[in-house]
Amino acid sequence: MPAFPDAILHAGADLTLSGLIADDAPRFVDVFSDSDLRRWLPLPSPYTLDMATQWCTTISDQLREEGRGFVLGVREADELVGSVDAKRVDWLSRTAELSYWTAPDRRGRGIMPTAVRRVAEWMLAELAFERIELRIAPANTASLRAAEKAGFRREGTARNAGFTDSGRVDLVVFSLIRPDIGS
Repeated sequence: MPAFPDAILHAGADLTLSGLIADDAPRFVDVFSDSDLRRWLPLPSPYTLDMATQWCTTISDQLREEGRGFVLGVREADELVGSVDAKRVDWLSRTAELSYWTAPDRRGRGIMPTAVRRVAEWMLAELAFERIELRIAPANTASLRAAEKAGFRREGTARNAGFTDSGRVDLVVFSLIRPDIGS
C-alpha cells in the first residue's frame, strides 16, 4: 500500500488542514467529552489524555505511513477546531470513506463542509481516488447538512451498518466522485 503524503491543505482564507501533533491531544480530550459528539461516535469512556496523545502522534502517523488512512486536524488561526480522517481505504478500487467532527464552539459556521470538500477534492484530483464516501446516522442532522453543503450526493441508506454508544444504527451513504469536481 502506498503511504499518504504528509499534506498541508488550505481551505479558504482561514482554514488549514494538517497532520496532528502531540499538542492537539488536550483539545481531543475536551471535545470528546461533548455529549452531542459522543452520541454519534463510539469512543472509549473516559477518553484519556494518554489515548489522545497516542492518537495524535503514533496512531495517526502509522495510518498515514501504512496507507490505511490519515487524520488531518482542521485549524482556524492555528487552533484545532475539528478533524477529518480517511478510513476504509481501498487502493485497488481507489475508494475511501471520510469521517469528521467539529468542536462544539465552532459548529454551525460552515467550517466542516469547507474542510471535507477540500480533503475530498485533494484525494480525487491529486491522489487519483475515484470515489469518496461519507456514512452518517440518519438522525445526525448536523453531519447530514455538512455532507450536502460539501457537495456530496446522497445515495441511500445502509441498514444496520454502524454503531454508536447507544447501539446499532442505519447509515446514510453519500459520495463524491471525480466528475462531481470537474476532474
